[in-house]
Amino acid sequence: MTQAVCVVFDTNVLLSLFVFADSRFAPLRGEVVCGRWIALTSPACLAEYQRVLGYPLFELSVEQQAAAYAAYLELVQIIDSPPRTGIVLPKCQDKDDQKFLELARDGQADWLVTADKLLLKLRRSRRLDHLFHVFTPDEVLEKVGAGGTAE
Repeated sequence: MTQAVCVVFDTNVLLSLFVFADSRFAPLRGEVVCGRWIALTSPACLAEYQRVLGYPLFELSVEQQAAAYAAYLELVQIIDSPPRTGIVLPKCQDKDDQKFLELARDGQADWLVTADKLLLKLRRSRRLDHLFHVFTPDEVLEKVGAGGTAE
């Protein structure tokens, strides 16, 4: 039996998975639901997700916001442990994105799934490869389509 892959989703990916029912990334949520992947979050990442759900741009009612938040909360494992301080991370140009790197490090994630250009830029240096891999939703969708969760 294959061990579950620990995954951190950034906020934009979460919106695709839990707000937009027609998202082509729905199979990624399915990987979490069936237990092949373990989604990780932190209090800071949860707070950002909840805040973003309330953005007027999305025109979500209070009930829709609560449902999207609850659906994610039901599936996610919250990592609220002290930082693994011996492991230094590169600094993301957008300080709001640093929490996703920290969560992936502290939760010992296998993957950080993001569409954020600044987070994706960090993978070019390969300074994170010994900790976790940074993938786009399309890249992990391809892994799912290929029937594997190999690293």
